[in-house]
Amino acid sequence: MHIQKFAAFSDGGVGGNPAGVVITDRFPAEQEMRRLAAQVGFSETVFAVAQDGAWRVRYFSPESEVPFCGHATIALGAALALAHGGGRFRLQLNQGEITVDGERQGELFAAALQSPGTHSRAATPELTEQVLKLFGYSADDLDLRIPPTVIHGGADHFVLALKRRDSLAAMRYALDAGRELMNAHGWITILLVYAESAQYFHSRNAFASGGVYEDPATGAATAAFAGYLRELGWPHGGAVELLQGEDMGARSRLHAAIPATPGSSIRVSGTARQLPD
Repeated sequence: MHIQKFAAFSDGGVGGNPAGVVITDRFPAEQEMRRLAAQVGFSETVFAVAQDGAWRVRYFSPESEVPFCGHATIALGAALALAHGGGRFRLQLNQGEITVDGERQGELFAAALQSPGTHSRAATPELTEQVLKLFGYSADDLDLRIPPTVIHGGADHFVLALKRRDSLAAMRYALDAGRELMNAHGWITILLVYAESAQYFHSRNAFASGGVYEDPATGAATAAFAGYLRELGWPHGGAVELLQGEDMGARSRLHAAIPATPGSSIRVSGTARQLPD
């Protein structure tokens, strides 16, 4: 079975988050998809099968199936553009339908996904304390303009905004403890952000639920976060940029366009570069 590899949300010809892409006539057994995802070893591998004028897709981390993955969707958009030419492709998820645009641009690919709808729910003080304890932060480290909360854009994530860039750079946690906390609450990742300005953020993303310490670019969490900024009335001006992966040596860039309609889909875009098979 041919597994293509792309680094999604790259910073030009470097960085980005690697994802495996399998375009096939029919899905392998679930156990086989889990095995292949673990063999590839990236944070996510996406499997796609043509179905009724769309593409039925499933996403697997090395340890589990996830309902939606942004960077693997961007990688799939690049792979579909490579195979079928540029265009818009309908994707049927386990729950709901989205689209991804893909277009070749020289050695790179430009891709943009439309996320599922977004919503959030405030975190209790007890839950926030658990997350702070996991990372060794205190309440004094928080940027309370963006309160801790559970955010959703196709999957649940927890967001923690920090008031200092060096606090973000110092992110540390125990993988097993992170996995236990995320799985207990159904979070795919914990997103840590620092607001350099109203429209430019630095971010890091702990993905212990999938057996991955840190993700260098996370489109699903970015979509959920952009939707949360809209709910907050944050002065985003219609779009935000996230720089992710810099502290782990995999600099990645994500752009999120934020329409005014509450709860509506977020458009998350970036470039992708093909990796050797």
